[in-house]
Amino acid sequence: MPRWADAMPVVRALERFLLPGECLLCRSAMPAREWDGLVCPLCRARWRPVPPPWCGRCGQPGLVDVACRFCIGWPGALGRVRSAVWLEGSAREAVHHLKYNGWPGVAVAMAMSMRGLEPLTRGAVLVPVPLSRRRLRKRGYNQAAVLAGSLAMATGLTVGHDVLQRARETPTQTALTPEARAANVAGAFMAPALAEGTFVLVDDVCTTGATLAAAAEALMGAGAGRVDAVTFARAPLPVEFSA
Repeated sequence: MPRWADAMPVVRALERFLLPGECLLCRSAMPAREWDGLVCPLCRARWRPVPPPWCGRCGQPGLVDVACRFCIGWPGALGRVRSAVWLEGSAREAVHHLKYNGWPGVAVAMAMSMRGLEPLTRGAVLVPVPLSRRRLRKRGYNQAAVLAGSLAMATGLTVGHDVLQRARETPTQTALTPEARAANVAGAFMAPALAEGTFVLVDDVCTTGATLAAAAEALMGAGAGRVDAVTFARAPLPVEFSA
C-alpha cells in the first residue's frame, strides 16, 4: 500500500512540472516558497472556517447546551468529530481536485487548515477511511490516505495505514438520505486486533457522519480505547436536522 507521507515530495515535484507556478484554484501566479500546497494564500483565506461554539461531540456550530439532532443517533463508538471549513466555493473545488481530478498535492493546503483541530492530540494515530477496491483502482489513490499523510507531516502524528480496511463494497453515498447512508455503510469496515489507544479517523468531508460512525464501530470492536475523527470540510446541515 502506498505510504503517501513518503511519496508526497515526488508528487509535488510532478505537480510543479505539470502546473508550474500557478494556484490550482484561481490560476494566479504563486511564489516558489508557497507552491508546495498548490493553493494560493488568497484562495485559502476564502475557505470559511466552521466557527465555534460547537456541539461537543459532532462539531456542528451553535449547538451548545442543547440537544443536538445531528449526532443523537450516532453509536457510542464515535467520539468527537471536527471539520476545518465549510464545503462551499473554492473549498469544494479543492475537494473535487483531490477526489476526482488527480491532484493529490492539494491535500497539503487542506491539511494545513486542519492541523489545529481538537482531536489531533499527542500520541493519537491517524486512520484514513479506506476506499473500496473498485474506487481505489479507478482513482489510483485513496484521498483520505493522501490527506492523512499530509496531516502527519503537519502535526508529527503517525498514520496507521493498515489499521482499517473495507469489509465489503458499498454504493456511493452521494444521493442517499441520512438513514440510507447509515444502512449503506453498516458493517462495511473491519480492523485487526488493536492495542488500546486513541485513533483519529481522517476523511475529506463529513456529511451526515454515517461513514465515520461505521468506521469507529469497527475500530472500537477491535480494541481501540477512543475514536475521534477530523475532516477537511463539513457539508451544510441537512434539512432534516436543521429544525
